[in-house]
Amino acid sequence: MMEDRLLKCKKIIREKTNFIPEIAIVLGSGLGNYAEKMEIVTEISYTEIEGFPVSTVAGHDGKFLFGYIGEKAVVMMKGRVHYYEGYEMEDVVLPIRLMKMLGAKTLILTNAAGGIDSSYVSGDLMLIEDQITSFVSSPLRGQNLESLGTRFPDMSSIYDQELKDIAKKIAHKQGLDLKQGVYLQTQGPNYESPAEIKMYAACGAHAVGMSTACEAVAAKHMGMKILGISCISNMAAGILDQPLNHLEVQETANKIQSTFEKLISGIVEAI
Repeated sequence: MMEDRLLKCKKIIREKTNFIPEIAIVLGSGLGNYAEKMEIVTEISYTEIEGFPVSTVAGHDGKFLFGYIGEKAVVMMKGRVHYYEGYEMEDVVLPIRLMKMLGAKTLILTNAAGGIDSSYVSGDLMLIEDQITSFVSSPLRGQNLESLGTRFPDMSSIYDQELKDIAKKIAHKQGLDLKQGVYLQTQGPNYESPAEIKMYAACGAHAVGMSTACEAVAAKHMGMKILGISCISNMAAGILDQPLNHLEVQETANKIQSTFEKLISGIVEAI
């Protein structure tokens, strides 16, 4: 049972640390260096947690970091697991649920995404206003765990308006042109075809990726306040006349690393 797995994972972590986080942060592809900005109290590899899914993707180290950003107590995921790695959706969102059970009430999700909006360029940061999860399985499918949340949770406002306002205020203060749009999650691992990108644009999506949205659904189910930011690491298929590759994703994230770090730190300190 998922509840038993969560309780077992929590017990293992509690045997290693009593740290109580206020904020949970998930670092996406190529964004792992932000962890260096943190005052680390405890570091726990995913492999140390029995029953915990382990990332197999380049750029995802695979560990929890507990510590402080400024005066805020934070748990940070340096590396996430994806549906395309072969895990069940309940495995993909297990880390999110676990961080909530450890005390985190606010969740900041980041990712590397392909830009669908033609006004975007590689290196832009996009505040996620809403999301589309119709192309992936729901993490809430199956027996509902009443200890986590209600059977039919409302998804009218997945991303918290107060947190979005803080992000926009900090971005403006820093002179950053923070885009705003709808994020769409696909199953992956293949990149989308140009025809699919046209369909996603018609659906109202501004960026596409292979993570995040399912995590947001699970977090919303548990009552967390959620903020999402995408790094537009490349333009999606058909937007530009060039092939796509994961190396470009990592290279673009590395180029805007300092800008991203400054924004996240400003947001965390303002929460």
